[in-house]
Amino acid sequence: MYLPTIKQLQYLLAVVELRHFGQAAERCFVTQSTLSSAIQELEALLGVQLLERTKRKVLPTPTGLELAEQARKILKISYNIIELSNSSKKPLCNEVRLGVIPTIAPFLLPKVLLPLHQAFPELSLLLIEDQSAHLMRRLESGEIDCAILALPYPTEKLESQLIGEEGFWVAMPEGDPLTRKRKISAAELPMERLLLLEEGHCLRDHAMSTCGGSEVKAQFQGSSLYTLIEMVAWGQGVTLVPAMALESPLLKHARIELRPLDAPTPHRQMALVWRATSYQKNNMVVLADKLAELMVG
Repeated sequence: MYLPTIKQLQYLLAVVELRHFGQAAERCFVTQSTLSSAIQELEALLGVQLLERTKRKVLPTPTGLELAEQARKILKISYNIIELSNSSKKPLCNEVRLGVIPTIAPFLLPKVLLPLHQAFPELSLLLIEDQSAHLMRRLESGEIDCAILALPYPTEKLESQLIGEEGFWVAMPEGDPLTRKRKISAAELPMERLLLLEEGHCLRDHAMSTCGGSEVKAQFQGSSLYTLIEMVAWGQGVTLVPAMALESPLLKHARIELRPLDAPTPHRQMALVWRATSYQKNNMVVLADKLAELMVG
């Protein structure tokens, strides 16, 4: 079965509204003969007369009036389809499910959420905090769209873009012998007193890598940086914290002192990662660029 075309409905509606073939043709940016032929084809397709034509005027038939009203609704839906497709081409105007690891989320998100909303007011961010391995599984299954991870971390099956890097600082109890130094080298870290996060946290792996392969026998393994900092404050050891945590209330503790690791500073890189097959690939690049800009600022 043949159906009326959008153009035929558009031409009919213009004639019914303007009651004039010439003016309707101008509105539709076609010649009068093209418009007239299209409406005649529509009448032939439907088997009914839609317009009464005279040399001086044109009048819609009752069927023509009813069909014009239906055409108006169909054209509105068609315009909405165009607007929807255009909006999907705009950067970050939809929902993005973003995963972030626990050693980045509490320090980065407060800094970037408001500027992101200001830059992309139509962006709806759904945030998920989880460990790297869990985020990778959720990313591969499609449960999230992208994730902020700390590198090095195996991401061979994914696309990624660096958004920043940072050094590590040593957190130690007030009055610790190491506080006499302005900087602390990795070789000077007391392995027997080094407090680490439990296995599964990439910051643990980065901390152990910073120690240059030295054997670490942690007396305590915490589930969060907050727990490690409390242990340090009570004189139970020292730990490594990322530079982005320095301005956090987490480290505004009276019984803790901080020193940077000596150059060359061991550091971790942060990247936004996403599926190579994602339909939001362009959005991911825009988001990564903006995050990199905000981390520098």
